[in-house]
Amino acid sequence: MIKELSLEDRDTVQQIWSLQHMAYPLEAELIGFSEIPPLLDTFETIRASGETFFGYINEEGDLIGAIAVEPEQDQVTISRMMVHPGHFRKGIAGSLIRHVLECYQEARMFTVSTGTRNTPAVTLYEKFGFVRDHAFEVAPGVELTEFHLHIQ
Repeated sequence: MIKELSLEDRDTVQQIWSLQHMAYPLEAELIGFSEIPPLLDTFETIRASGETFFGYINEEGDLIGAIAVEPEQDQVTISRMMVHPGHFRKGIAGSLIRHVLECYQEARMFTVSTGTRNTPAVTLYEKFGFVRDHAFEVAPGVELTEFHLHIQ
């Protein structure tokens, strides 16, 4: 089940923080950069982020995937995507993306960035029709690629 997560709920924020600290170290390893912003987050920075979070909750009630977005006028930026490492390759990230695309049907463009060397994420976004727009260096030898999905 996918539902919007409340950043007003302390337990929910703690679950998001915990999930980030399980999922993002793997991306950090893939891209060769340990200082990616989600790993620097605290309880307070997540709560104050202003992002809208949606969570994938399993039958046991555990948060095993989450996506965060920043909608602005007719554009939506996917700012975070995370899946519990024990649940990789089960379609959770794809379900979260589909949910966001359905929730923001009025949007004309979706944007997301990921580590250029994060092949699983790059493949996932391209599967949903996201197209590489440009790459940029965030630290020496560390490159992110920005993807866009234009809606007609």
